[in-house]
Amino acid sequence: MSNGKTWTLKSIAQELGVSNATVSNAFNRPDQLSEKRRVEILAACNKLGYFGPNKAAQSLRKGKFNTIALVLSDSVAYMVSDPVASRFMKGVAAELEQHKVNLLLFSGSAESVNDVIDFVDGFICYGRPRNSALVGQLKQVKKKVVTVDFNIHRSASVEVDNQTSAYDVAKLAIHSEQDQLAILGLRLLDTSLICRVYDIHQMEIDTSVAHQRLQGYLDAIADSHATLGNDRIWNIPESNVELAAIAAKEALSCNPRPNVFLCMSDLIALTVMSEAQQLGLRVPEDVRIVGFDGIDEALRSVPPLTTVYQHSESKGRKAAEMFMADAHHAEVLDYELIRGGSC
Repeated sequence: MSNGKTWTLKSIAQELGVSNATVSNAFNRPDQLSEKRRVEILAACNKLGYFGPNKAAQSLRKGKFNTIALVLSDSVAYMVSDPVASRFMKGVAAELEQHKVNLLLFSGSAESVNDVIDFVDGFICYGRPRNSALVGQLKQVKKKVVTVDFNIHRSASVEVDNQTSAYDVAKLAIHSEQDQLAILGLRLLDTSLICRVYDIHQMEIDTSVAHQRLQGYLDAIADSHATLGNDRIWNIPESNVELAAIAAKEALSCNPRPNVFLCMSDLIALTVMSEAQQLGLRVPEDVRIVGFDGIDEALRSVPPLTTVYQHSESKGRKAAEMFMADAHHAEVLDYELIRGGSC
């Protein structure tokens, strides 16, 4: 039984009256000992509370940690509750498990990657981090980086064509030049406020999923010869029902009321649908709605939501696969248009 002592390889070998190499081989090179001898050594170590050589020290010496940091776009608590992000993380974890590599979740609101940089083999970054300082740090780190859904113009990246897919789904919803349009955006602005967006010409289209989707929606509106009022774009800071409901109620109360809603997530779109139906509006007869993501709830809604299905779990697997293969190229993954009954 352990006596509370902190053992080292050297001290446990002295306690057992064997060489350092014998203890090390029992844990790391079982072929160097007879099975009987190995079992005896491990049992004695276990009784004393010693469970093997210090892995952190070994990793530091080798420069190999078998751990990858997954830098999330927002806080860990928020991201694990998001159905799209959780599906992506499932794909990353499943691929890394096959390689016996550990996954460390890292908040996109953290101050610096320096907190973990000395203990990981590199980074997979899922979405543009809320703390923009992390983007600059990821551009400079010497370790491997794979970015997902945004590009820092180094190493490898994975994404769907957000601009084209947003264009395609918007074209399904816009039927005539007379349509009254509204865009419910997700993190278009660096703010925690739900607000309208007026200055859309200063945005960095190549670095943000939201801005790429916005450009796709705007292109579809222009090609359909429809008009979007300068006060008909909303910023929603997070993809959740409570925040989306505030924006949806405001948009539905506008005069003239929009009859087409282009939403940047399925959760936002489903919330608009619910709020519209509570007002007695029919979908799609009175209000046409499209989303983006392809979550399960979108297929089960009444009517089913028209949306872009982006294969989030496969995206996670691809990001992890590219990291393990030390890839240095961009991958643009396929998407599907799901034609529901909402437009």
